[in-house]
Amino acid sequence: MSVNPMDYEAQFFGFTPQTCMLRVYIAFQDYLFETMLVVESVILKKLDGFPNCQISPLQIRKSTEKFLLFMKEHFDKLFSKMEEVLLQLVLNIPKNVLLPEDKAHEQDPYSKEQLQALQDEIQQLQQQYRAEASAGQALRAELEEQKVVGAELEKILQWFDGLENICREHGTSNFKESFAFLTENSKKLQDVLKDVEEKSKKIKKHEQLL
Repeated sequence: MSVNPMDYEAQFFGFTPQTCMLRVYIAFQDYLFETMLVVESVILKKLDGFPNCQISPLQIRKSTEKFLLFMKEHFDKLFSKMEEVLLQLVLNIPKNVLLPEDKAHEQDPYSKEQLQALQDEIQQLQQQYRAEASAGQALRAELEEQKVVGAELEKILQWFDGLENICREHGTSNFKESFAFLTENSKKLQDVLKDVEEKSKKIKKHEQLL
């Protein structure tokens, strides 16, 4: 098969000429295989009419495969020549022919320098787009982080509001006094907890002695 991409032909036909030739080749090959199977079945039926025939179905299959290989080798050689002719004379667009949709390029052709400048501009725009997309992603991540921080700050504010309400219930409206009041109560609770732990240890020791 030809390795020439033939892009212009693909634009005109809607398919690559190589794909067309491959499908023709597969169709011919499938037809050849089917024909050989039909020939083999006919030979087997004919042999059924000769009970004393010494030829076995296995021998017929081997002969069929051998003949099929012979036919395929010749078919590949013929198809290679046919493909070359079709790709050059039938499925090929001459270099001096322009498709109707490309006529505008003939009226306003681009030089190599203009084309290179256009490609450079496209590449620069792609880089700018990637940079803006990356920056947008970073901003979205920062926004999510700010939401989390805002939620935590809201919890702290609610805690302070609850703390202020508790202090008011105990007759302390000043925040410093309230904080001192809570600190003092916290120390008292810690002392009570230590006292309970010490008494618990003494009770355990006493039980162990008993």
